[in-house]
Parts: sequence; structure tokens; C-alpha cells
Amino acid sequence: MDTINDTLRHVFGLHEFRPFQEEIIEQLIGGGDAFVLMPTGGGKSLCYQLPALHRAGMAIIISPLISLMKDQVDALLANGVKAAMYNSTLTQQEAREVLGQLHNAELDLLYVAPERMMNPGFIHSLETVEIALIAVDEAHCVSQWGHDFRPEYAALGDLRRYFPGVPLIALTATADPQTREDIVAVLGLPGAPRYITSFDRPNIRYTVLEKHRPQSQLRRFLARRQDESGIVYALSRKRVEEIAAYLREQGYSAAAYHAGLNSDTRRQVQERFLKDELLIVVATVAFGMGIDKSNVRFVVHYDVPRHLEAYYQETGRSGRDGLPAEAFLLFGLQDVAMARSQLENNANETQRRIDTHKLNSMVSFAESLTCRRRVLLGYLGETREEDCGNCDVCLEPPEKFDATTAARKVISCVYRVRQNFGIKHVVDVLRGADTERIRNFNHDRLTTYGIGEEHSHAEWTSITRQLIHRGYLFQDISNFSVLKLPPQALQLLRGETELELAVPRIREKAVKKKVPKSTISLNEDEMRLFETLREIRKHLADESGVPPYIVFGDATLVEICRARPENRDEFLEITGVGQVKLERYGDVFLEAVACDEVE
Repeated sequence: MDTINDTLRHVFGLHEFRPFQEEIIEQLIGGGDAFVLMPTGGGKSLCYQLPALHRAGMAIIISPLISLMKDQVDALLANGVKAAMYNSTLTQQEAREVLGQLHNAELDLLYVAPERMMNPGFIHSLETVEIALIAVDEAHCVSQWGHDFRPEYAALGDLRRYFPGVPLIALTATADPQTREDIVAVLGLPGAPRYITSFDRPNIRYTVLEKHRPQSQLRRFLARRQDESGIVYALSRKRVEEIAAYLREQGYSAAAYHAGLNSDTRRQVQERFLKDELLIVVATVAFGMGIDKSNVRFVVHYDVPRHLEAYYQETGRSGRDGLPAEAFLLFGLQDVAMARSQLENNANETQRRIDTHKLNSMVSFAESLTCRRRVLLGYLGETREEDCGNCDVCLEPPEKFDATTAARKVISCVYRVRQNFGIKHVVDVLRGADTERIRNFNHDRLTTYGIGEEHSHAEWTSITRQLIHRGYLFQDISNFSVLKLPPQALQLLRGETELELAVPRIREKAVKKKVPKSTISLNEDEMRLFETLREIRKHLADESGVPPYIVFGDATLVEICRARPENRDEFLEITGVGQVKLERYGDVFLEAVACDEVE
């Protein structure tokens, strides 16, 4: 029998294991259980796919999303592995064929949804089937502390009773310490070894801008990413539609995706995105979980997510191939105010407390003036000793300025308008705006009217928000978000203290030199070959009816462009090229490399 290293090389086209993978695989092959916490793109799926090929019987993979099942089954079939999924998308004939494969011991892996798995009839049908192992993917769904709790997942706690002695592995990319304990308790894994790798995704650059004219901010961000694939997240269906329409008007290949669209439309958008026929999907959180597309180069959060787990998971959908990627967040205090007011409507006091804690942690991340990666990893229970060098705070440390005078102007203006108005009106008064509302209230006669012409509207807004964050102002969310003065504001106003704030960060700094259209680091000759290989990959993928990354990911194409293999043995040394893919695609890609050399 092949060793696990042989299988890694010849089936999956990989040359070495990532941290903990080898230990986890040996644990399962030996009949043991495991709890696995790895970041998105960290190699979780290999931890159950490879041992499934080394144990007698069939592995059952429990997954919450059909899209995830299909992606993984397509990828396994492309590598020559006998895999199938059994879910509601199958026709009666297809379902019968899968059941036939199951009972004839013709499958190495079978993917099912939790509802299907716990159906008494399905469990009964497995009594005569030899089960190699059971994997529970996206295991955070079993926990009420998890950001995506699903009641049907909690029923998986009965797996132990139905399948005693079968190795069980629980896997997730996102779980704070409380969620981890819930997963272990619900799934009956108290004695299982825990394999927790770093949450760090060093190839992802984290950038946060204060939200100000967000469509323009989004347009500037995308201007340097014309030919790249990405996801833009927004919190409402209406906003998703508006952003998608705006991007199409600007000439971008973009489409909306949300639960309000019919299933055919959603399926078409997802398929076009996976096949590189659509570059940008503008979506609610209904999109993305389980999407295995490896060449997503950016994720934009147009609105503030409700918690850091969701932010981490959603940003993790970029750069799965290990190449440079970017997470871009527009942070608006109004979004936070709206989220807090919605949380207050939750009658469940425990859940309201949990959700409020998570939202506050999200706000702390966005407001941070220290390395964002350190803040994010710290929340997830991991300590980083050094700054990352790949976030906006590290790359462009915030400038500080003596904000004592500016802060006194804001506080004085809030006092003069009798603490009855919100940020926009206060800033308008400071700036000396000539509006009907200001005239109606006679605020153009106040001593603070027009005393703040030295800063723009956006800058005063930023300064005011920082004063709120620092406790010098209070935003009364229950009363139309009007600004109130806490006791410490008076200390600042009376000159008893001084204050230093960050220079407002409203927009990305202007790019002085021409930025390449792609974030992939290749020279001109290599980039020409890369584009040729992409065209070949797309043609082969269309012929097979699968997404291009199922043929080869961008990271594999980049390695081909740099190594320029001349024969099949050299081509087999490329990461991502296994024996089956060598036979299927080797000759056509080698020919393309040879022709490029001649040119």
C-alpha cells in the first residue's frame, strides 16, 4: 500500500504537509478522533480526504452547504478520487445511482448535509456500509456561541450513539475559545486531541477606511484591480442591488447575490463567478460560505460586519491560493449605531449579551491604531509578538496631531446646540454651512457657527467620531443618535486636559506610480505566459463543465511560469500536479510553455 506521502504526492499533487496535517491524518488512520481548528485555505479538507483513502470503507463528510459539497467533489474527481454527494439537488435517477455506489462499496467519500445525515431512514441505510470515518465540517455551527449556529447541527451529537467506534473529526476555521468548548461537548470529543494552527493569513492585507462617500471609496479601491476577482459584502438586499448596479454603470463585471433572488438566478451568478465569467459578486452574507474559488484577490466589506468571526471568515475567502490578497473595510459609526439598535430588539437576554460583546469587538478592531492582525488574532485567542507589516496601520502608521483645540470646538458646539443634534448638524454648524435647517433653528447666530473652516466635513466627522470613541462625547442611539456631553467633556472644555488624536484617514493615499493591473508578482514575460495558460485552463474547464481552479489554481500557473518545465517529470514537480492531472493536462501545458520559449 502507498504511504500517506505517496498519496499526498501522486493523488493531490502536493510535496509536503502543512502544520499538523500529518499528525491529524495519522491519528484518524489509527482510529482516533480529532478536533481541528485551521484558517480558511489552511488545508482542513486534506485532513479527512487523505485518511479516507487509507482506511477500509467509505468516509462520510457532513457539510452545511451544497456549493461546498459540489466544489470538493469536483476537485476530488479531477484528482481521480471516487467521491459523490447526496443531497436535494440530485434527480431521482442521480440519487439512485449514488445510493447504488454507496451499497456497492464504490465510493471513497460521500458528502451529505446534517439534515440528511440524521434522517432515521438514511442512518438505517448505513447499517450495512463500512464507515471509514465521519467528518463534521464547519463545526462551529453546533455552538450557540458560534457566529452561524444551526439547530440541525446540534443533532449531530447523536453520531456517537449511532456509530460507536468510528473515528470522528470536527473541523472549523472560526471558533473563539467558548465555541471550541461547545463543539467538543456537543459532538462528544472530550478526550480527542486538539490541533489548533495559527489563524494568521499573512498574504491578506487588512485595510480599514472611515466611511465617507462609500461608492467613491469603492470605485477608487477597484480602479487598481480591473481584472481581478473579488466579493463585495453589504448588509441589506437593497444596498447589494444598488452597489451592483453602480459597478456595472462604471464598467465592471458585477452581479448581485442575496436570498431575495430566485434560486436559478443565485445559481447562475455563483456558477459564472466560479468559472471566471463574472469578476465581482456583490452579496449579503448569504454568499460565500464553502466557496472554494482559489483566485479571489479581494473582499470588500461595504458595511461593518456584526462580529469578528464573520469578518475573519469572509475575508478568508480571498487569497486561498496563498498569493497576495486584500481585505478592505469601510467603517461607519452609523452602521454600528444601527446594529446596536437591532440588537436591543432581541428578547433573548443571553443572546443579546453575546451579540453585543461580539459587535463591540468588531468596533474595537476597526478603530484600532495598532497592528490590525495583532488585534484580530488576539480576539481569536492567538498572541502575535510582532506587528505584521501587511495592514494599513503597519504600512501607513496613523499620524497624530494636537486635537485639543479642535475637540473644544466640537464640544462647545454640541453644548451650544443644547445637545439636541447629531454629528452631521454639529459639523455643518462648525463649517458655517448655509442650510435651511441651520437657519430655522437660528444656529447661524451661534458663537460656534463657522469656527471650523480649517477642516473638511469628512475630517470634522472623523474627529467627532474619535471623541465618541474616547468617551468625550456620547451618542444617544435611543434618541436619534444626538450627541450628549459626559462629565469628562467639561474637563477638556475647561482646559484641564489635552488631547492627541489620529489624523483622519478618509481615503487611500494617491498612487504616485503606475500600479500593475495584477497583484501577482511576475515579470513581463512570465505574465504573458500566465495569460496564455489562463486561456488554456478556461478552455479545458469549460469542456469538463467545472470551474477553472479545479483544473489548476493560479498558484500552480504562477509556478509553471517561473519554473518553465520542459518535460513530464519536471511538470510533475509543480505543486498541484498529481498523476491524474499530469495525464489529463500535462502535454497541452508543456506545449504552451515550449511555444512561449520559441516566441
